[in-house]
Amino acid sequence: MKTFLTQFFTWWNGQTLGTRFHTWRHGKKVGEDEFGNVYYEGGTDSEGRTRRWVIYNGYAEASMIPPGWHGWMHHRVDTPPSAEDYRPREWQKPHIPNMTGTAQAYRPPGSILTPQRRPHVDGDYDAWTPGN
Repeated sequence: MKTFLTQFFTWWNGQTLGTRFHTWRHGKKVGEDEFGNVYYEGGTDSEGRTRRWVIYNGYAEASMIPPGWHGWMHHRVDTPPSAEDYRPREWQKPHIPNMTGTAQAYRPPGSILTPQRRPHVDGDYDAWTPGN
């Protein structure tokens, strides 16, 4: 259970008090995904569509929304995965967490953060100089 101060002062690890109050007043639980994120809908947005939101299980990380729920959240489909027998298509990859900012982040060849040495420059590069 998150403390009152955590909900009052932070937005990145669960729901804030404002989100809790909005969910209590307007939210209708639609479903839950395999990561424990809970999805709600209720009220309307500025375009007249039904407002949809997620309460993350842990840190608020948008890459933690599975493909089926992502389509529902962005109004690409009307039926949430909890109301149908949703199965990912064969071309949809399983979820991989966003590793940006961690030691497991992708670092392309030549990055100063890679343990490999950079390829040697062979001198075929001519620097631009003004007036040439």
